[in-house]
Amino acid sequence: MERRAYYRNKVLPWVLIAPQLLLILVFFYWPTTQALYWAFTLEQPWGGGNTWVGFDNFASIFTDTRYWATALRSAFYAVCATAISMTVALTLALFVDRALKGTRLFQSVFVWPYAIAAPAAGVAFRFMFSPQAGFIGAVNQVWPGIWDPSTVGWQALAMVIVCHAWLGIGYNFVFFLAGLQMIPRSIVEAGAMDGARPFRRMLDLQLPLLAPTTFFLLIMNLISSFTDSFGLIDTLTEGGPVGATEVMVYKIYFDGFKGLDYSGAAAQSIVLMLLVISLTFIQFKWVERRIHYS
Repeated sequence: MERRAYYRNKVLPWVLIAPQLLLILVFFYWPTTQALYWAFTLEQPWGGGNTWVGFDNFASIFTDTRYWATALRSAFYAVCATAISMTVALTLALFVDRALKGTRLFQSVFVWPYAIAAPAAGVAFRFMFSPQAGFIGAVNQVWPGIWDPSTVGWQALAMVIVCHAWLGIGYNFVFFLAGLQMIPRSIVEAGAMDGARPFRRMLDLQLPLLAPTTFFLLIMNLISSFTDSFGLIDTLTEGGPVGATEVMVYKIYFDGFKGLDYSGAAAQSIVLMLLVISLTFIQFKWVERRIHYS
């Protein structure tokens, strides 16, 4: 029988949750209301308040070819980073999910990258992929100009994607390993007794049973790629060269704080927020209800 706690003092529960409510109001609801206000208004050129313009700011960004190019680049960035990160994490989890000597050590080592902050990883990758130093520098001495992300756009984008994927491997690895360890050993052993090789057992037995975990990580990685890439891009490329690594979240910062287009940046932030809400809705309403173990 479920037991519930009751407070005789009606004020005490509100006092206990007041710090959390204050944090939510200050760091979520208040910024959201400000973004909505700026998205539907336009600041006067010489001050004097804002003028209501309705959906003009949204119409402006939706008719801007540069914004659509940024949106497509963000989608490509999210898909590539998610695919690389999840594929590598699943591969590592499959190798570690064995009762071998030293497995515990590898289980802990593979999680470490997730503890590194994105700006710190960006600085490290900027040095490692520098065309003048290290292994890349030696390659450039043999083939001059073969790698230079400071001037070649696709190389800069590839560098950012690899770094973002590397940061997410630890997070994905933990969930994949937990999912693999929840699969009954009797199922895998039965497949082995029937003559199925390890790769065939992975395709026919383990991957189908990992469907809930896979779809959950797919949504979470896509959301992270759209929202958590600012610090990485700012330290690695600053959106360059010539906007080649400018994704949606970085364009909001660039237009708002460097271009001083607060209304346009606010409208872009609302669009990004709606995109994240849509992905979250898919996760809760579709993935968790329709993807299940059979």
